[in-house]
Amino acid sequence: MVMDSEMIRKIDGVLSRVKEPESLLSIGQLGWVRRIRYDEERKKLSVFTNSLQQTQKCCTIMASLLVSGTMKSFTEELQKEFPDLSIEFV
Repeated sequence: MVMDSEMIRKIDGVLSRVKEPESLLSIGQLGWVRRIRYDEERKKLSVFTNSLQQTQKCCTIMASLLVSGTMKSFTEELQKEFPDLSIEFV
């Protein structure tokens, strides 16, 4: 289903608003989200993320916690904007 301009505006706002706490860059700037698909029939947003590879193994756990927390914030913000839709990460 094609998203209307209001839905796109809200998604862009969430992508700009949610920041990764170490760099203070938005997840939109970081390129963590590759695509978001809207399924009107199922009332669902499917979020496709880019692979988040780490360069140093010693920091993997810490980085994973930061990513996890940031993506949790992203999910919460999407749910605020779209309370009638379920959010699924693919």
